Amino acid sequence: MTQMSIWTDLTGVEHTLRYVDAGGLRTRALQAGTGEPVVFLHGTSGHLEAFVRNLPAHAAAGYACHAIDMVGHGYTDGIDEPYRIPRYVEHVLAYLDAIGAERAHFVGESLGGWVAGRLAADHPERVGRLTLVAPGGTVANPEVMARIKTSTRLAVETDDIDLTRKRLHLLMHDPAKDVSEELVQVRHDIYHRPDFVRRVGNLLCLQEIENRREDLLTPEQMARITAPTLIVWGAQNPFGDIPEAHRMNESIPGSRLEIFGECGHWPQHEHSERFDKLNLAFLGEDA
Repeated sequence: MTQMSIWTDLTGVEHTLRYVDAGGLRTRALQAGTGEPVVFLHGTSGHLEAFVRNLPAHAAAGYACHAIDMVGHGYTDGIDEPYRIPRYVEHVLAYLDAIGAERAHFVGESLGGWVAGRLAADHPERVGRLTLVAPGGTVANPEVMARIKTSTRLAVETDDIDLTRKRLHLLMHDPAKDVSEELVQVRHDIYHRPDFVRRVGNLLCLQEIENRREDLLTPEQMARITAPTLIVWGAQNPFGDIPEAHRMNESIPGSRLEIFGECGHWPQHEHSERFDKLNLAFLGEDA
């Protein structure tokens, strides 16, 4: 099938790709639209392009969209220490301060959902509504952790673009439909930035059992989340089974769970139209 550029999705949408000083870290951000801020947070070894399909609908609906690269991801500065959950949260809060936002809605996918969930538990005054997309961080599954660590290290430390392609294919239920060669090239270029290669161990620290256990999003923390919460899960999520989604749903008071069929780890990308309709209805419930 013919695949258009990932940037074709932004045709006709006024947007800016810029760098923001967030607590001293040069942070890449894709900004579009005006209104209440919605911050989009990607997954482990990911980058803001994970949300390019979603920004047009959210911007058109009257939201100021901010898709950012988190600490040491994409083209955002890394740090010479393990990238732990409190440090990710600190960076996201610094980004809110930098754009002058007292609070924002959050859409967090995988690692981004873990970070957003922890932020909502610890800083409820900064969070409006919370959308957790195939969120990680509630369990420590050695098999899944090993798969993430091994596939990412191979793709980063070996100059073979097919390894990057395989890493992206892991995420999708239907890679032929949802993994374009351009997306592969974007991630390959990021993976082979010298600073990214040098600090890949810092990025993968949460795939080590001792770090992960300390940083897990616990039932007690989830019980403290007061933000209205939507959880979106793929029925074929390779990094987490459906019972994990139900446990999270039960732990976050008043949360709602939606499971997408024929879907892997990127519901917002694999079923972007359905996700956008669902999430915009959720965000608009206060209006």
